[in-house]
Amino acid sequence: MTTVKECDILIVGGGLGGCAAALAAAKSGKSVVLTEETDWIGGQVTSQAVPPDEHRWIEQFGCTRTYRTFRDKVREYYKRNFPLTPEAAANPRLNPGNAIVSRLCVEPRAALAVLEDMLAPYVHSGAVTILLNRKPVAAASEGDRVTSVTVRHTPSGEEELLRAPYVLDATECGDLLPLAGVEYVSGAESKAETGEPNALDGDSEPDDVQSFTIVFAMDYREGEDHTIAKPDDYEFWKTYRAPFMKDVMLSWATSNLSPFKSFSLFRVPEKGVFPLWDYRRSIDKTNFVPGTFASDITLVNWPQNDYWLGNIIDVDDEERERHLRRAKNLSLSLLYWLQTEAPRPDGGKGYPGLRLRKDVVGTEDGLAKAPYIRESRRIRAEFTVLEQHVNPAVHGRKEAVKFADSVGVGCYRIDLHPTTGGREGFYIPVSPFQIPLGSLIPVRVDNLLPACKNIGVTHLTNGCYRLHPVEWNVGEAAGYLAAYCLDTGLRPRDVRNTETHLRDFQNRLAGAGIELDWPVVEPV
Repeated sequence: MTTVKECDILIVGGGLGGCAAALAAAKSGKSVVLTEETDWIGGQVTSQAVPPDEHRWIEQFGCTRTYRTFRDKVREYYKRNFPLTPEAAANPRLNPGNAIVSRLCVEPRAALAVLEDMLAPYVHSGAVTILLNRKPVAAASEGDRVTSVTVRHTPSGEEELLRAPYVLDATECGDLLPLAGVEYVSGAESKAETGEPNALDGDSEPDDVQSFTIVFAMDYREGEDHTIAKPDDYEFWKTYRAPFMKDVMLSWATSNLSPFKSFSLFRVPEKGVFPLWDYRRSIDKTNFVPGTFASDITLVNWPQNDYWLGNIIDVDDEERERHLRRAKNLSLSLLYWLQTEAPRPDGGKGYPGLRLRKDVVGTEDGLAKAPYIRESRRIRAEFTVLEQHVNPAVHGRKEAVKFADSVGVGCYRIDLHPTTGGREGFYIPVSPFQIPLGSLIPVRVDNLLPACKNIGVTHLTNGCYRLHPVEWNVGEAAGYLAAYCLDTGLRPRDVRNTETHLRDFQNRLAGAGIELDWPVVEPV
């Protein structure tokens, strides 16, 4: 028998956007059901094991108040629970991993604990119900409204029917969009379609999406041997070389877009060599009292384990599983290569002391619970953000194009990793930008809102709107928008297209600590 649950706002997908949406809706007095496909909420920063990718001003401005609270609580978590050195304990900007990529490189388990703490008051009161291990399998609609979503409990196979006046798609791939018949796009648009200078010549390619990555964690035990069994496909990945690559996949070669001449595992004196160990390091043992950690811990989301040999969006289950399996074998092949064949500065080969840390990601195979998804299906929106709006080389000034319907801000370069269409990608400067409300409103459907990477952006602008603080802001704005519409009886498009309602809604966002514009800053 199918169980039926009803609430004010249904949020399908428990990543950063979903968590932020749940907090906003619950603070607005609404009842919420939040579903998550894995057994960890948090998405990018937990089940996908990717520490925050953020802009240079993140400690001062350029994010929502609740995202800043999340960051503060991560630091409090380490200061409360770990024996830090006096210097680390006194550092108001403690970075547990002292990583290159982020000012707050954090372990997935720590981020999970903080998110659970932030949601705890609403979970304990009954305002928020979290359903883990739930995969959306069906949705029903009447006219321009989604009426229900069916989720399957993956361990048992049992299904639940979820109903709500407002439904938020916070899934990593925009999975509700095809289920509910919501108009969407995927892949790479053409110049003819968007007018973007770096869009495709010729026709658009819906299957040309950014690579995804299966992340893993490892530490290093000098003098020990933790070499894993030789993975399937190792010989393939050892020799694989795409036409745009300088060398084979499993090598220290950088991409053509990189300012560095080569990679290394650890730091070396030679200039121009990038130490991958420090890139996404989530624990720097020198932050802690000696003996707390025998080794640093690093999260491996590197160019060498980006998987672009197949798409997992809009394909059948068999093909999806095949690409996920190959991507896992690629990551394990990278680890095996590092342990056995990676050239060392002393002329030797391999670092057998590298140890797969299964506990860090909470899995038996030592690989992250979910793939790191860079590109999702995207709604066909009332307004789509184009490269022309954010690229200073195109619009000819330091500031991005201003949006009168702003519901937040973000900043990151247009960062496109290699794609399933065989293209190397881009790393394009942008001006700090706003998030227009029009990008959150589907062209037809009235009660479904995107709350992740599935807003009205293009293949190119997704590359700068997909990062942690922006996803959080999108989810938070969507949660407040659904609550506002329930309070007023308005549709989301009515809020956007009526100035008095728009200003009232923006005032509500500002009061909740959502920044709607940037101070004067430089492009990045």
